[in-house]
Amino acid sequence: MVLTVAQAQAAAVDGFRLWREAGNTRLVLDLSGPVEHRLFELKNPYRVVIDIDNAYRAGAATLPSLSKSPIGSIRTAKRNETGLRVVLDMNSEVMPRSFSLRSNAGKPDRLVIDLLDEAAPTVKTAEILNTSSNSQRDIIVVVDAGHGGEDPGSIGPRNLYEKDVVLAISRELARRINAEPGFKAVLSRQGDYFVPLVTRRDFAREQRADLFVSIHADAFHKPHARGASVFALSFSGASSETARFLAAKENQADLLGGMTDIVLDDKSPDVKSVLVDLFMKATLQSSLDVGDHVLKSMGRIAALHKDHVEQAGFVVLKSPDVPSILVETGFISNPGEAKRLATPAFRKKMAGQIFTGIKSYFYDTPPVGTYVAWRKQGGDRDYVIASGDTLSEIAKKHNISVSAIRAHNGLKSDKIRVGQRIKIPAS
Repeated sequence: MVLTVAQAQAAAVDGFRLWREAGNTRLVLDLSGPVEHRLFELKNPYRVVIDIDNAYRAGAATLPSLSKSPIGSIRTAKRNETGLRVVLDMNSEVMPRSFSLRSNAGKPDRLVIDLLDEAAPTVKTAEILNTSSNSQRDIIVVVDAGHGGEDPGSIGPRNLYEKDVVLAISRELARRINAEPGFKAVLSRQGDYFVPLVTRRDFAREQRADLFVSIHADAFHKPHARGASVFALSFSGASSETARFLAAKENQADLLGGMTDIVLDDKSPDVKSVLVDLFMKATLQSSLDVGDHVLKSMGRIAALHKDHVEQAGFVVLKSPDVPSILVETGFISNPGEAKRLATPAFRKKMAGQIFTGIKSYFYDTPPVGTYVAWRKQGGDRDYVIASGDTLSEIAKKHNISVSAIRAHNGLKSDKIRVGQRIKIPAS
């Protein structure tokens, strides 16, 4: 192939890769160098358009199969002599986003296009919250499975990938949280795809989370390093050699995503700095407290690397107003701990102990206006019977006996009807 002068100075799109995972379609363009791009949507018909400056499609860059994706077709065309336009003809509307990945660890520069399915509105038919006083809201915990997609994290014996271990633990932790009345879990990633560090942190803030928990199973350059750990943010640097190593390693993932500053549009740069600093210092003590509960709980089933919450400058923990902890479930570089982390039984145990610590912390210091705070004060909770409900299932969900519900509501039998409102006693 003979290249023009413009092409010789431009980045080549060497390949297109596409996969579907948990409500998201990801299209990755492999590049020969870094590029600038713009993403926008067009209507009638609906399309997602990516304009890439100073780039061209290499002759060998074939298009991927679009089976089971919302993309009907992919078209490329030359734009403004030196640019490339990529058009995605969509079968349905999506929420598109994009980011660039710089070459790192043997991987080329990449442009990532995420096409998130538009979520249907959630209709609650069972739980009726007191919206006038907001006295029974759920405690929201964002569970963050580290790494993912093209960032496998650390790799243990027999190709045990950190990204797979922590996703399994995170899913189980989210299940445990959602099964507990008064708690709600939201996963920062639900499948095997990469999410930039700052996006994870900002996602927790967008969710108005009460807690952000990032799950990892990292490695150290010494194979005998062992034990679970919990980290909170440090303003003065890492609290140990291991903490410094791990923080530097985790923060390398920002090569895959980039950094953004917290936006306080109406404040001067100096005021922004002071306010963010104050917010983060006020949040840090809560992070240390919940971390202590989680660490002690994990210590019941696993060796601990340290007997206290460590502190390091992990980017993912730098949220000014969301208590945030990073949990190392063990060292995947340690053969013995890797063997345990590879088993579904241990992953479930670890998730259970992490949740036990979280629950203990929030029952000690419940946020004002939450169901947990209300329950500690001895209040009742309204419940509206939904289709398929039985008293026994309702009792089990709220950790109370059927006889207690019947007595509290003056029910003479277990017969209930759809739409009927009952009171759930606090205990």
